[in-house]
Amino acid sequence: MKEKVIVFGKGFLGTRISEELGYRLTGRDEMDPTNFSALEKYLDSEKPDVVINAIAKTGRPNIDWCEDNRGVTLESNVLVPANLGKACTDKGIYFVHLGSGCMYNGDKGGKGFSEEDKPNFYGPQFYAITKILAEKILEGLPCLILRPRMPVDVSPNPRNLITKLAGYSRVIDEQNSMTTIPHMIDALKKLIEKRVMGVYNFVNPGTISASEIMQTYKEIVDPNHSFKVFSLGELDTITKAKRSNCYLNTDKLREEGIILPEIHEAAKECLIKYKENRI
Repeated sequence: MKEKVIVFGKGFLGTRISEELGYRLTGRDEMDPTNFSALEKYLDSEKPDVVINAIAKTGRPNIDWCEDNRGVTLESNVLVPANLGKACTDKGIYFVHLGSGCMYNGDKGGKGFSEEDKPNFYGPQFYAITKILAEKILEGLPCLILRPRMPVDVSPNPRNLITKLAGYSRVIDEQNSMTTIPHMIDALKKLIEKRVMGVYNFVNPGTISASEIMQTYKEIVDPNHSFKVFSLGELDTITKAKRSNCYLNTDKLREEGIILPEIHEAAKECLIKYKENRI
């Protein structure tokens, strides 16, 4: 019999996961997980085998929004996963939390940060603080915590990194770990089937920069696109919160049998499809 999976959160990632895998999508208009008593009753009524938390405040147009809306950000990014984690643990439901890899800065001497490394980006950005706190709360529970970063997808969307970058006249040239959504969704399905527990960096192997993506965008999608490269220091002068730029190690994911394509190859694949879907 097919398992019943409920995805909490009708945002970008939650919607994509639901569409691709046929999972039920639940928004806060139907069930507000900040109300723990109501959440318990909902889970008792629906009886899901798996719950995925894709609720998070990342801010619009960007995470600077979180600096000015700390209460709402804390509620979505910390209280919601805590409630879902406890409720699912109490009821024996397999729980998957979509966290974030944006809790590190740097590349750890070229090795990349592993899941065992303590986050070093607690402070310069409120969004990162909330994601670190949520992970700390959940890591003692029997659940799966995944850390995607800077999602790259195949169709135009304001939350797709390709669309975001294409809208900027200037981009940085810092190397970063990133996640391509089609490959992430395939990997998510496999991890759920295996009932994997623990924390996993959920990114493609290797690193790539925003300027590299835009150069490939120019070659594949729009030859008339123009952009300039500016420094991280210049970026810091125009944003309220500092940005995380980091390299995450993917050895643990590979050892679990989940092998995502290298990020340059994967991003190019997404850009080819992006061009088709742009028309």
